[in-house]
Amino acid sequence: MSLGISARHRLTAFGRAPRILGVDLARGLAIVGMMGAHVGVAQSLEWTEPDTWGDLVNGRSSILFAVVAGLSIALLTRRTAFDDPDQVRTLRLQMLGRGAVVFAIGTVLELLNTGAAIILAVYGALFIVIIPFLGLRRRALALWAAGLTLLSPGLLGLVGALSLDADGPGISLVLFGNYPLPEWLALMLIGLIVGRSRPERASTAIALLIGGAALAFAGYAVGAAAEAWLDTIDWFAVSQQSIFSMLAGVDPDGYWSMVTAMQPEETAAWAALGVEPHSGGTPEIVGSGGFALAVIGLCLILARPLRILILPLAALGSMPLTAYSAHIVLILATIGTAQDDQPDNGLWFGMTVGLLVGATAWAILLGRGPLERLTAWCARRTAAPPADSRDAVIPARYDRFDPVAAGSEACDPGDIHEPPRPSDRTAP
Repeated sequence: MSLGISARHRLTAFGRAPRILGVDLARGLAIVGMMGAHVGVAQSLEWTEPDTWGDLVNGRSSILFAVVAGLSIALLTRRTAFDDPDQVRTLRLQMLGRGAVVFAIGTVLELLNTGAAIILAVYGALFIVIIPFLGLRRRALALWAAGLTLLSPGLLGLVGALSLDADGPGISLVLFGNYPLPEWLALMLIGLIVGRSRPERASTAIALLIGGAALAFAGYAVGAAAEAWLDTIDWFAVSQQSIFSMLAGVDPDGYWSMVTAMQPEETAAWAALGVEPHSGGTPEIVGSGGFALAVIGLCLILARPLRILILPLAALGSMPLTAYSAHIVLILATIGTAQDDQPDNGLWFGMTVGLLVGATAWAILLGRGPLERLTAWCARRTAAPPADSRDAVIPARYDRFDPVAAGSEACDPGDIHEPPRPSDRTAP
């Protein structure tokens, strides 16, 4: 097949069923938003002032990225027979391999020292952490997501105070970094639930749009009221009457005195009820998580009728690792660090246009992005039996693919959007 014919086939097939174009669109928007969070310029968000809405990219883009990640995992595992031990083993090993290579890519990007908060290392860790949850049904996933959303922010704040702000590479990654694993696992589980709720259906998309908007309104409203209330509290007086103060009275120069001086009640309260971007509070998870669901719903609704118009964004979203990594390299090549304030949004605009053009051309001419090819290869190699083994590889069901429908001659598991099995995990 000539390059011209192959390119025409990819252009014609890209985004067609069984692929869900709206998912790629939402992922593409998340990438553009994260670029804006790193190099864009925006005033502090005021919902009543449209000229400040550019600040929506801060915090919310990475949350959208995490929710779509969970949704994508659901799509690539939806035809796995979880009662088949061989398929489950292959799935787990491939997820392990995928997570390891994404973690490695994130580590390399951090070595570039651009000052940007790289999400990929945590993203890779989450691919591994989520493995035990893949066999659960939606009701169990919802309980886990709700529990993590409600409990983990305050508990993390309290643990941080009790540890006297302990620091270390492990706890920075898992608990106290920019992306604490328990909170971001909740977001990924929400995406997993969405992916098992037939997102290709119009009714699901409408429910996501309306329900997500309602959650966003509730989360932000409750968070704003909670922060206003927290500002009125005399935290010093509270700390003097707390159990920590009582324990400090036994040993005035000991550990509990140091804990009391940190006012753990205030730390835990603000951690639990924060609503600002990257605060990690329950209102932020609910509000920005709801915002992400609404965006996904809108993308699912608009993707098909606007297919031609949104193809560049969807192409960008079809190769998220490549696009995300490319924008970090571009930051290094252009301004060196994302920590320097930019005079305007010119760099953000230029990077966005350049990556949209590059991703579209690559998707049409070559198919999958290069880093997506790497993760797929590593996933397959991780699940492959030893060279001297006589056992054949038992592929997970999502290893099967239609090259034309997927828009690529060899499909990354994340590109497979197969219809669900009759006995899949979409049941409550």
